[in-house]
Amino acid sequence: MQKNKTILASTAITSLLAASIAQAQNVELALSTWLGATHPMQVTGIDPWIEAISEASDGRITITTFPAQQLGSAADHFDMARDGIVDIAFVNPGYQAGRFPLLSLGELPFTFTDARVGSRALHQWYLDYATAEMPDVHVCLVHLHDVSTLHGTDRILVPEDLRGKNVRPPNATIGRFVNLLGGASVQLPASEMRDSIVRGVADITASPWSSLFTWGANEVVSHHLDVPLYATVFTFAVNRGAWDSLSDENRAVMEAHCTPDWSERIATPWIDLDADGRKRLIDDGGHTFHTPDAEQEDMWRAAAAPLLDEWRAAVSAAGHDADAAYASFIETLETLSATAD
Repeated sequence: MQKNKTILASTAITSLLAASIAQAQNVELALSTWLGATHPMQVTGIDPWIEAISEASDGRITITTFPAQQLGSAADHFDMARDGIVDIAFVNPGYQAGRFPLLSLGELPFTFTDARVGSRALHQWYLDYATAEMPDVHVCLVHLHDVSTLHGTDRILVPEDLRGKNVRPPNATIGRFVNLLGGASVQLPASEMRDSIVRGVADITASPWSSLFTWGANEVVSHHLDVPLYATVFTFAVNRGAWDSLSDENRAVMEAHCTPDWSERIATPWIDLDADGRKRLIDDGGHTFHTPDAEQEDMWRAAAAPLLDEWRAAVSAAGHDADAAYASFIETLETLSATAD
């Protein structure tokens, strides 16, 4: 009789342990974004990434998205991940001027011509620096939107056209560029680009072509600088505690979806849509596209040149070897660009 009780007790303990282990392997993660639920990046990038993680983990990892700044403002998203308010945050590091000087290299004008390759290259390069610059989170993905430009209510052809204008930049680097050109930077999230024009707070907004439609700004701007000027950097920041608490098996799944390859994959559909945005403006009519000639484009490039010197100074002040970091980035970008070609 005692033997049977012992066997039953042992079986019960084994069952409880098995259930506990199975339960421990299931994890629910909260992902916060400041994008709308129907934004192309959400629908064509983030949602498929979440589905791929769920499938690769046999359903053990569930990620729930909280869009449209439900849990906090766009500028607060890095700190939300750091502080554990959310498990994962979609971050525009450029919303916080000077905080992440190394990664702001990707914000410099005329750095990229292909945002797909640029996304992969930027992530690959940043692997050597992420822990030092963002030690409080695990950097999962680093990517770009399509190489973009400026849109406004009046002519934008040469740098002088920004003098005296109020411009909504996408990040602090382009904001500084605007200041160098004699304009005033009005730092607002992308979701407010339309209202900023309507209310007269801004005369010009920086934006990918497709995002003009996403945020309704296509209805209030009619002049466009028709040159690939800049790209904006985004990261997926994972709370350090949430990352460290993953089981080895689940962490391996996440690691496989936090790679330079995935940075390119998650950004590509949104990038592909951007050319459609420009075509839609042409088809709609009422829009003027200002294309600089070679001399005028050189003016833009010359005007942007001081930003690289400022980047070097900021990176050096943060204790990094700016020359080595820049050389490494250029080598990575050129190598991957050659491979893509």
